[in-house]
Amino acid sequence: MNTPRADRLQTAAWAGAALALVGLFWLLSPILAPFVVAGVFAYICDPAVNWLVRRKVPRAAAVLLVITGLGLILVTLTLILMPMLYREAVTLMRRLPDLIELFNLRVSPLLQARFNIDLQLDSAQVRSWMTQHWDNAQDLIPILLGHLKTGGIAIVGVLANLFLIPVVMFYLLQEWPRIVAGLQHVVPRPWIDRTMRIIGDVDSVLSEFLRGQLSVMLLLAIFYSLGLWLAGLKFALPVGVITGLLVFIPYVGFGGGLLLAILAALLQGDSWSPLIGVAVVYGVGQLLESFLLTPYLVGERIGLHPLAVIFALMAFGQLFGFVGVLVALPVSAALLVGLRELSAAWFSSPVYLGQRNDT
Repeated sequence: MNTPRADRLQTAAWAGAALALVGLFWLLSPILAPFVVAGVFAYICDPAVNWLVRRKVPRAAAVLLVITGLGLILVTLTLILMPMLYREAVTLMRRLPDLIELFNLRVSPLLQARFNIDLQLDSAQVRSWMTQHWDNAQDLIPILLGHLKTGGIAIVGVLANLFLIPVVMFYLLQEWPRIVAGLQHVVPRPWIDRTMRIIGDVDSVLSEFLRGQLSVMLLLAIFYSLGLWLAGLKFALPVGVITGLLVFIPYVGFGGGLLLAILAALLQGDSWSPLIGVAVVYGVGQLLESFLLTPYLVGERIGLHPLAVIFALMAFGQLFGFVGVLVALPVSAALLVGLRELSAAWFSSPVYLGQRNDT
């Protein structure tokens, strides 16, 4: 049976191992991106693989089916969204002078009346500049081709990383049971029960957060796409999907999606109806996310405050770059379990309780 001193020793050992892992992670962060992406996707997809295995599908075949399905979903989304976003960007550039005139006509008088701010934009100058430079847009193709030639090594590196992700995913998913068994085998036997309980808690938090958040993202992407389509927005699908995908960053998904939707409504608008529809859709969507989807699918018991999520994304991004952003939320959820263990150890320690420990 574990004594309090043994529990504290175990806690200190795991804390030291975590610090060493963070140091190694920082040193290797430039090359870890494909492995981290593959690891996150493998963790998310493991339940689907296990579901197929329970239905007598060989594990290797189940892994291939899941990876193929995930790849098809991502490729389909890319093929749908990229042309729409390109068309919206071109439309924005063409209608920019009209939007400036609309701002001067409708928004500027309100600013003058309510806040005594005189703000007038020169739409004629913008229109003249665009007339002079719009035909030169075709020159971008040779420029881009030149960059492709000079940056060939970087492009090869990106393609190699993209190819490496499904390969790493396959081996991780294929060997997942052996990896878990191997980790159990190296843990000292007196620590095994407590260690497995902590790992189980970490898995519970990660699974509820990641898989629940993915469900929220999917449902909100569908809701915003359908809602904006019913509101008459021409670019309802890309705006709705982007809003849903950005929901995992608190406030950024809602705010960024709302700005995109307002911009799309202004681009097509000769009336206030699209703008009113956008306001209604995003108002209902925020209520749906805050009071139904997130509490039910993600769970409040995880305890990750929205401000903590924003700080984790910024801090990990600053320390580890793109890889840090990828692992910020999973690591934060795991650290939450560690902090709970440290808190329990502190409040049960003789120092806190004021007891003498002569053993």
